[in-house]
Order: sequence, then structure tokens, then C-alpha cells
Amino acid sequence: MFKSYETELAGRKLVIETGKLCGLSNGSVVVKYGDTVVMVNVTASKEPREGIDFFPLSVDYEEKLYSVGKIPGSFIKREGKPSDKAILVSRAIDRPLRPLFPKDFRNDVVVVATVLCVEQDNSPEIAAMIGASAALSISDIPFGGPTAAVNVGLVHGEIVINPTEEQRKVSDLTLTVAGTVDKVAMIEAGANEVPDDVMLEAIKKGHAEIAKICEFIQKMKDEIGKPKFEYKSFAVDHDLYEFMEQNFTEKMKTAVQEVDKDTRDNNVAELSEEITAAVAEKLGEEAATERAQEIGESIYKLEKKCVRDMIFYEHKRVDGRAIDEIRPLSCEVGLLPRTHGSALFTRGQTQVMSIVTLGMSSEAQELDGIDTETEKRYMHQYNFPAYSVGEARPSRGPGRREIGHGALAEKALVPVLPSKEEFPYAIRVVSEVLSSNGSTSQASICGSTLSLMDAGVPIKRPVAGISTGLVTNPENPDDYVMLTDIQGLEDFFGDMDFKVGGTEKGITAIQVDIKVDGLSYKIIEEAFARTRKARQYILDDIMKPVISEPRAELSKYAPQIVSTKIKVEKIKDVIGKGGETINKIIDATGVKIDIEEDGQVMIYSADQEKAYQALDMIEDIVREFEVGQIYYGTVVRTTSFGAFVDIGGGKEGLVHISKIANERVKNVTDYVKEGDKVPVKVIGIDDQGKINLTMKDLVERKVEEEIEEKITGDSEDSNNDVTTDETSENE
Repeated sequence: MFKSYETELAGRKLVIETGKLCGLSNGSVVVKYGDTVVMVNVTASKEPREGIDFFPLSVDYEEKLYSVGKIPGSFIKREGKPSDKAILVSRAIDRPLRPLFPKDFRNDVVVVATVLCVEQDNSPEIAAMIGASAALSISDIPFGGPTAAVNVGLVHGEIVINPTEEQRKVSDLTLTVAGTVDKVAMIEAGANEVPDDVMLEAIKKGHAEIAKICEFIQKMKDEIGKPKFEYKSFAVDHDLYEFMEQNFTEKMKTAVQEVDKDTRDNNVAELSEEITAAVAEKLGEEAATERAQEIGESIYKLEKKCVRDMIFYEHKRVDGRAIDEIRPLSCEVGLLPRTHGSALFTRGQTQVMSIVTLGMSSEAQELDGIDTETEKRYMHQYNFPAYSVGEARPSRGPGRREIGHGALAEKALVPVLPSKEEFPYAIRVVSEVLSSNGSTSQASICGSTLSLMDAGVPIKRPVAGISTGLVTNPENPDDYVMLTDIQGLEDFFGDMDFKVGGTEKGITAIQVDIKVDGLSYKIIEEAFARTRKARQYILDDIMKPVISEPRAELSKYAPQIVSTKIKVEKIKDVIGKGGETINKIIDATGVKIDIEEDGQVMIYSADQEKAYQALDMIEDIVREFEVGQIYYGTVVRTTSFGAFVDIGGGKEGLVHISKIANERVKNVTDYVKEGDKVPVKVIGIDDQGKINLTMKDLVERKVEEEIEEKITGDSEDSNNDVTTDETSENE
């Protein structure tokens, strides 16, 4: 049965419809936000997936280019693999939903958000996040929502909910907040060094709107929601776990208390074998074999409990650190002699190397998506190879983790980059994770800042990243312990990974992942305070002593840029028919050339001399010739009625036979021949651009000497023109 529900969000109409489309889905809605339309379908398998120890949730955000009236640019003219943007939105949809499913639920759940129509003022991402919550809430799939989400901007100092496209262009903040009625469940932000208190206020205002939308969805659920289906529980057997807890808790605590990750993993592996043998003795070999997965999950649960109990009750971490203590840090720059910039950042057993490559502005990444943005000048890519965690498996290209962590580092660094006008390069940074024991994304922020400064990129200020973790009391979520600089095990077994990048002035990026049903404002505020203190320590005591500011000069292996500005109407002259002219310049000099629509010309070359050679050739082409100006040109051909003289940049003018000498000229070749260098003066330029020249009077001794003097003075600059005060032609 068709149902339509309407409310208001940020002053614009929000409509959620159901019952008209996709009748075979477990839950289906169409969200209309202004003219933005997103369809969301959720389905679940009837039976659990066997042999897994996690909840198999899959989220796909599908960008359809017809939604913005575009035909795909690929050869096959259809949407291909998801864009990086689509993957990031899929992650944003996933993160607030996942903690609200039952912990013992193992049925496959798939969420598909299909973008059908886009009005740029109304975010399809937000519509998709609201739609996913609504579809799950009214479906028969076990789900503890609803949730909702909003975007928050900071426009001219004012906090704005779901800013329009024009507002986003001038906003100092791009913040996505998701949550339930009571708590914040997800934070994703990029910001222009926004202070902690302003960021917290933006989160609070965003959450106030979220609460209203959650209440709206709850009314839908109460009216038309299906009863949730029964599912097979994969909870650990109580008796089995109790046996392990009683007999092996102290041994497990001893096993996990180790600074070195490999040693700790080996300790736990050996103890796991001992526990498995004890269980087999108790249950019998056959029963133990049949319940191998259950035994493994019970051991995992015991390890998790031991780690969490030590943190919560004893304020003790497995590597011996204090609750607010940062792991040993070190960094260095200039590791790779021929790259444009490089740096290594080490945090405990986490190690990331970042490498900078500078290129011409036309090498910026082209974007073919549903946004109005068409290119990306700064590209930050993050690689997480198997060897970084000691595993033996082949690389299969970047996955959602790699794309997500790269995007976070990119957000953190974009606010401090110079403008294109200040630094007309495309910039690519690649962060290679060499070893991982937690916080690799934050190490990539630190390492990439160092590599940019090593490359001589004039960033405004260095950026550092740090994460905090959380262990809560299951009986009372308001009772918790917060950890500074979490390692892998604390992230794995903890309740929160609160990642913040920023400068000494403020926050540039946030990403928050949680495993509980939400965070209070108190927790968020404390996380900001902890990350700010840690960030300042990393900047002042670790990074700045190694390199405190960008290098004054670029690497000699980086392309050098020489630039000029030409008139827009001259662009076609520089390019030439079919690119003939510009290609001749490139072939002659070996440079690369970018020409912007506004006439800005940028010449890139590792050899500065070649760059200036190309610049001279371009300036010759675009040189404008003025009546009364004298030039030193080359005779290119003669005719019965005069001589054609190249006066620079391939521009030819005619010296009529009557203008070759003061006396009467019968034969042109008696006075000039092809290849001769002669002084000429412009006496006229017609509407078609044809140039009329004269040589009369310029052959007199006095004038000849004057010209020679001026030519000699200008020859080093490859300038063909000689200006004089003479403005009239002596007929």
C-alpha cells in the first residue's frame, strides 16, 4: 500500500514514500528532498551465512549519471565501477547503521541506495542516509534504529544545516553528522582550521536536526513497520565461555601484555592451542572438531574481555602505556633522492612513508560523477599492502579501506595547501603503509605534511593527526575510559576510533567510527581536548625539529614553471591549427605547456633554460605590433611589388617597393634578398591584421646607428622590436 510522509529539513520539504516501487524488497523507500530523488532498498538473506564471525552488512551507493543529465564518458557509455565518492558515501551510510544490528546476527543484509535525480542544493548523500534508516526501520530486518544524518556548513561564521551549493563554495566546514535521537553515531568532516568549540557547536546543531528526523521515521515505523523476523543467534555458548573464563583469564591477561605485536600474537596463538586442547579433553575430540568455530569465537571473546577489563578497571594498556600516553614517535625527510619530496613517520610499530609528485595542472584528476566538480588538483592515495600486517596475500588494488583513509588524509591537508594561483602544480601524495599496528591514517597525515614541506610546497602550516579510543562500561555507557593514540588491538576491541587531523590553529579533518549505539557530547568534547593536546605535542616536539617550514626551493627533479598571461583571443594563435604551433614549441624545447581558458600560460620543464626558450617563442607569437614601432626583421621572400619581412613570431609584413628606399626602386632584389636582416617600421595595420612596413629613412646613417645601438642592447632578450620616439612616416 502506497504511503507518503512529509516533513521539513533545513527549510526544505523532505518526503519519504513507500509501497509503490520494489515490492519484493524487505524494505523500500523513495526519498525526495527538493528535486533530489534517491531510492533505497534493503534485503536480507533468509538464513545466516555459515563460517563467519562477523555481521555481513553490505552498502552500495549507486550514482546514476542520468540523475544529472549526463552520458557516461567511458567507451561503453554506461556506469562502471563505483567512483571514490560513491565508495566514501557507502562507508558513511554503513557506519551509523552497523552498531544497531544485533551482535549475534549473521544473516546477509544489503543496502542499495540508487540516485535517481539530483538538485545540487539538496544532497543525495543525506537523502540516501535518511532513506537507508527509513527502509530498515519499516522492514522486517532486525534493526535498532532509526538514525538520520545532516550536512553542516560554516558560512561567514554562521552554522548552516544542509548548505546550498553556493553556500558550500564559501563554507569553512564540510561536516556530516549521523546519529539516533539521543546520541551522535558518526562524524565526518573537512574544515579550514576550525576551533574545537565551533566544531562541537556545529555537531550539536546538526544533531538537533537529526533528532527531529529520527522522530519522523519512528512515526513511519510505528504506523507501517513490519514485525522483525526471527533469526538464528550466533551468541557464544554460555557454559563453554564460562569454562574458558574460569580457567584461562589470568593466562590470557599475561599473553596480551606485550609491546611487540608479533610476540603478543604468538602468545595468544599458543594459548589458543592450549585452550582448544583443554576443551577437546572436556567435550571429546569429535565434539570439539564440530564446534571449532564456536571455540574460536569464545577465545576471541575472552581475549577481548581481558583487554577491556585491564583498561577499564586497572587503567592498564597491553603495551604498558598510561591511558593518555602516546607511543614513541620519530620522523625523517628526504629519504628518496630523486622523488620530489619524501618522508617517513613512525608511531610505535606503525610506519608510513609518504611521497610527493608535482605535475602540470592539466594532470589533475578528472572527475566524471554527479557533482559539479570536474577535477581534483590534490590527490592523496593510501596503500595498505598485506606485508604491513605480516600477511602473505597478493595485492588486488585499493579497497574501501584504502580509499577511505586516503580521503581522510586528503581532507586534512587540503586546507593548508597553496592556491593554484600561488602554486600552479597538480600535487599527488602517496602514503605507503610499511607496517601497521593502528592509526595508519593518522600517521599518513603526519608523514604527508612532512613530505610536502620536503618537496617545497608552500603549505600554510603543518598538520598532524591523532586518534583516541574508548572503552565503556556495558552496564553504564556514561562510565568510560578514553585512550590517547590507540594501537590496533585497542581499536579492534574498543568502542571508538575518533580520528582528528589539524594544525595548531584548529581542526582540518575528523572521522569517527564507533561500535556502540552512539556518543554523548561529553565524550566528543573530551576527545577534542585530548586530540588537541596530542596534536600540539606531535607538531612541536616531533615534526618541527625535523623540518619546521617548506623548503625554499623545489627539488631539481621537479618540473620548473615559467608562466605568462596572454589575451584570450591569442590562445588560438599559440595552439595553431590542430595544435601544430604549440606542438612545434614542445618538440623544439621538450617542455610541457598548459593554457587556461583565461589566457594563463604555464610552461613546465626540469630545465629552466628550455622553459624560458619556450616562453620567448610564445611571446613572439602573441606580440602585438604597433604603428610607429621599429623592428629588426628577416626578409622571407621578394616579389616584383615588394618584400615580405618576418618581424617576429611568424608575423610577416609587406614593404612595398615604394617604401624600400628614399630613391626610386626599379628592382626589389637590388636592395634586399631572402635572409637579409633589415630594419623596418610599422606604418599601418588593416582590419584583417595585414601589416604594412617601410624601410625609408631607416637606412640613413644617423638612424642606422641608433637602431644598431638599440638592437645590440635588446638582442640578449631575443626581442625583435626597437622603439623610437619617431611616430610619423616621412613620405
